[in-house]
Amino acid sequence: MFESLSDRLDGVFKKIKGQGRLDEKSIQEGLREVRLALLEADVNYKVVKDFIDRVRERSLGQDVLGSLTPGQQVIKIVHEELVHLLGGEQEDLQLKGGDPAIIMLVGLQGSGKTTTAAKLALYLRQQKHLKPYLVPADVYRPAAIDQLHTLAAQLEVPAYASHSGMDPVEICSQAIRSSREDGANVLIFDTAGRLHIDEGLMQELAAIKARTSPQEILLVADSMTGQDAVNVAQKFDELLAVNGVVLTKLEGDARGGAALSIRSITGKPIKFIGTGEKLSDLESFHPDRVASRILGMGDMLTLIEKAQREFDDQESEQLEQKFRKAEFDLEDFRSQMRKIRKLGSVQGLMKLIPGMGKIKDQLQDAQLPETEMSRMEALINSMTPEERKKPNIINSSRKTRIARGSGHQVQDVNKLLKNFSQMQTMLKKMNASGKKGKGLKGMPDLGGMQGLGGMPGMDLPEMAGNPTGGGSASKKKKDRKKKKKSYSQGKKKKR
Repeated sequence: MFESLSDRLDGVFKKIKGQGRLDEKSIQEGLREVRLALLEADVNYKVVKDFIDRVRERSLGQDVLGSLTPGQQVIKIVHEELVHLLGGEQEDLQLKGGDPAIIMLVGLQGSGKTTTAAKLALYLRQQKHLKPYLVPADVYRPAAIDQLHTLAAQLEVPAYASHSGMDPVEICSQAIRSSREDGANVLIFDTAGRLHIDEGLMQELAAIKARTSPQEILLVADSMTGQDAVNVAQKFDELLAVNGVVLTKLEGDARGGAALSIRSITGKPIKFIGTGEKLSDLESFHPDRVASRILGMGDMLTLIEKAQREFDDQESEQLEQKFRKAEFDLEDFRSQMRKIRKLGSVQGLMKLIPGMGKIKDQLQDAQLPETEMSRMEALINSMTPEERKKPNIINSSRKTRIARGSGHQVQDVNKLLKNFSQMQTMLKKMNASGKKGKGLKGMPDLGGMQGLGGMPGMDLPEMAGNPTGGGSASKKKKDRKKKKKSYSQGKKKKR
């Protein structure tokens, strides 16, 4: 998300922070680079001008120039102005007053309305009191209705049984009555789009609005189109008075122009952003969090929310009990791997952790943990339920069968079992230390944890500041031999 803009701004702020004292000239030069970065990101030039003027006015104040850390003060000002530019505060859906509540999705063809309708249904279903109902109202695009029905079946969400011969206005009207019978309390209309705005499309959308009185009209806009998405938003707003915007395809190489321009020009808030192809890849838009991502500050709150959705308290407590009793088996291991993978790619998660996004380039040539996790899952899937619960019964013939069934080598099976055995040994040591009064929370010295350096999925490239320390087991063995040799030589000299 906004990767090119983030990298460009990071370079600008490194220069600003590198200067001990700031003067008007250095601030002007820095803001010139910021302006170029925003224009290259396809942000509207009027928006850029207003943004730079506000930052310049605040940055040239005596509080900043007289500060001991003027560079950090400028970055703080840029962050605050970015938050303001993106809308200031998060704006939720306003669904009160509808029986049922209605969300109408509009936009051009290819912007991702149908997929967004399914993503939004999943998002709303996670709000425990909401029961979504999907309404396929695009009778023009081939297979649009079938696509939404397929997605509804995946989510186990009800959908209205429309077909291409029906009138879109009648589909939406009849779906309201049908949804009440299914006990749904929020409808999502997937309306038709065009390659460009035309009179027939707008008349149809206006008729649906007049007949059904939706609580929310959301424009689904493709962020890859840059400023053109802003122009589309303006035209839809003039004719339909949209309540907000959903920006899609932000996981790609979107430069950020649409997100940074749309609120200032249209006055309409961005309510959701699509960050991937999975149905779970829809996030509520938080201006402060997105501003932090753009400036490379991470977004821990979003990471925490993702984790909370995947790991419930009861399951975590049961898992903790297994850890304490050292009963953690390969079945549990596979379950946890699947949950971690649902959170997203390792690179994506790293960008949400402050400071970690800057080492993403060093990971490009490394063996990625998700690749290793896929291999381990394939091996575990090839085992019988008994083998997953009792890995110690896996003999050579079983290893050969597991390797053949998963499409891997016997060495891969050996590596998995060895590392899993090391992990169980570590858990036993933790429990033994806990009985002495330190407990799991005390995290005592585990001694044997050095052996976990080869844990699948945990290999990171050697890099400056790697907190894991890095280094292979053979290298550590050589270092110990050198120390032992130098010690014995020292003793001989003393004699």
